[in-house]
Amino acid sequence: MQPIHTLHDFFVRTGAEVRAYHLGRRVEPCNLEVLESFEAGNTPWPQPWQGQARLGLVFRLGDAPDPLIWFLALPIDEQGLLVPAPRDAFLQRLLETLGRSVQHAGGKGDGRIDNLMQDNPLAYTPSLPFQAMLHARASHDMDMPASPHLEPVEAYLSGQQALDWQALGLQGLADYVVRLDDDTSQLLSARLTDLPNEVLTSLCYCLEHRQVPDALTRALRHRGERAAAEGDIERFCACVRAVSGGSPALVGDWFDTLLADPDACGPDLLAALAGRGWAHLEDAERLPRFLARLAEEPRADFAAVARDLALIPRLRLPVLMALREAGPDTVIGQRLAGLGH
Repeated sequence: MQPIHTLHDFFVRTGAEVRAYHLGRRVEPCNLEVLESFEAGNTPWPQPWQGQARLGLVFRLGDAPDPLIWFLALPIDEQGLLVPAPRDAFLQRLLETLGRSVQHAGGKGDGRIDNLMQDNPLAYTPSLPFQAMLHARASHDMDMPASPHLEPVEAYLSGQQALDWQALGLQGLADYVVRLDDDTSQLLSARLTDLPNEVLTSLCYCLEHRQVPDALTRALRHRGERAAAEGDIERFCACVRAVSGGSPALVGDWFDTLLADPDACGPDLLAALAGRGWAHLEDAERLPRFLARLAEEPRADFAAVARDLALIPRLRLPVLMALREAGPDTVIGQRLAGLGH
């Protein structure tokens, strides 16, 4: 029996049915080959968040009836590569808990495995929207039924039933968003105009984790601009985050419009653009403009946001180049000079 050195090894050796999900910037499926390469130290984590590779692992061992879920935050270094010692310590605890027999792990050891998350320095609790989206996506991917909260959400958003919107649960909205198809997207786009603000905001916190069709992107921009005009910063930023999975042309156009308006670029918007819209910052003109707005905003933590973006493999070189090429008389150069004091 070969030794178990990584989480990937553990799941392969035990024959567990496992699905991995990114939980840092967006709830998305994570290919197990990505985890394998990351744990081997070959590749940086593709979606880092605050210096961590945040991961949701949904798995069944042996004949366990229900899947277990681990929420893990693995520390990464300045290159985005795994810092292995905490992972190694967790694996050692895991193997000691189960005993060295992998066959035993394939039996009914799931209760003890679940207890590993207690007092585990790598374990963390995601925000409620992240938890709801993970449960919705995992149940859908594993052909399990959606939560009972889905039905009233479908009835409400389709306009078939006039429910009290306060009775709608976040889990139901997450189940609805994961199951969006072309027809329901069209219906939702038309419905978005008159949705109550609170429903819209909760819906946006789910939509930010998936691709968004063009009609829905336009409807979200319309509601976002309306919120901005009304001074509702939370709803405005929720709409900005929700369109991040939209087409580069539509989303890029809105982001460019926002970045051209100094009054729009407060710390909340800048955080929304960096946290969820990072893929649209991969643009030769938009990225330096974003970094300049970030440098101009005294309430933003310029160093932390720039460092976080530079950990994203596809943005690393563009961010470093933009910082390096900023002259001493530019806002970026001045902010960098201020960091040195």
